[in-house]
Amino acid sequence: MNKITFYPIGNADCCMVDLDCGKKLLFDFANYDVEEDSPKINLGETLKKNLEEEKRKDFDVVAFTHADEDHVYGASGFFYFEHAQKYQNDHRAKIKELWIPAAMLIEENPIEDARVIRAEARYRLKEGKGVRIFSRPERLEKWFKSEGISSKDRLHLITHAGEIVPGFSKYKEGIEFFVHSPFSIESDGNEIDRNEASLILHGTFNNQKETKFLMIGDTDSDILEKIVEITKSKKNNHRLEWDIYDIPHHCSYLALSNDKGEDITEPVEGVRWLLENGKNYGMFISSSKVIPDNDDDKEPPHRQAAKCYQEYAEKIKGEFKVTMEHPSTKNPEPLIIEIDDSGAKIKRVSVTNTGYFFTSQRSPRAGYMK
Repeated sequence: MNKITFYPIGNADCCMVDLDCGKKLLFDFANYDVEEDSPKINLGETLKKNLEEEKRKDFDVVAFTHADEDHVYGASGFFYFEHAQKYQNDHRAKIKELWIPAAMLIEENPIEDARVIRAEARYRLKEGKGVRIFSRPERLEKWFKSEGISSKDRLHLITHAGEIVPGFSKYKEGIEFFVHSPFSIESDGNEIDRNEASLILHGTFNNQKETKFLMIGDTDSDILEKIVEITKSKKNNHRLEWDIYDIPHHCSYLALSNDKGEDITEPVEGVRWLLENGKNYGMFISSSKVIPDNDDDKEPPHRQAAKCYQEYAEKIKGEFKVTMEHPSTKNPEPLIIEIDDSGAKIKRVSVTNTGYFFTSQRSPRAGYMK
């Protein structure tokens, strides 16, 4: 059975996709120190335990959507990096294939963990294996020349928006990834890059009823509107259908509109269309802290944005879930979505006086026809 796991790590991102074929993909990583009384889990320990239980020491893919701290923190101390011996020991998790957007490869003065990831990506790109860069090939021409590398010899490691990620097929691995970002637009005959710092993917699980997973990362409403515009112009509307919607930027109102609103954030037209493109019984997942009931905290999550997602969830008979609220705010647990021939369903956790236990009860299934 295919499975997606979101982790309760506060305002930070990490989700793992376990495929029925045995492949394991990790998207983003933020291993902050956890205080004794904190409800957040220790991500590093949780992932190591998962690998040990499955008797493996690696991930088939580790993808970093962009270089912000809440998507890379602690990576330098957790993963096995091939470019330097100081990052190599038996306790580190290995990476078969590293995915990053081009901005992480060429960014100047990144934070420490992003710097280490950049060094690893550069090393693998020079070696010609174990890495995938998301960009237009022309975007990297200057870097290739500075390293004395022929860009033509590395084209097989570069994927641009509008393409399918090589190595994953609906019919073999059981999932297909379509790239929405980083993207470029044409202006006066020239290609102009947009949103280079963020990787946005659309995954389609090939079960009897296809389940579609929209992975957005940290993206503002203007970028989402442009993606909707480009996708529609290419007649690729199905590439924005979704059963599982990974809410951007920890439920910030900026992913919906530049106007927070007094009681609810009203999404701009393109984002409204995207929200309405969810299938019946779809799921909105917010990797964030508990939704506040006031506006004291200027940082996300924002209650106005949460109310918007809740209303759209109700329209499709779906669910709005927050990682730090599942199954309770005092003791959150990883949010597990199981995907089979009947669609996607959240693995329910019941709370008792003695702890937690998983039940056989499931949420309404996503993946049904509208």
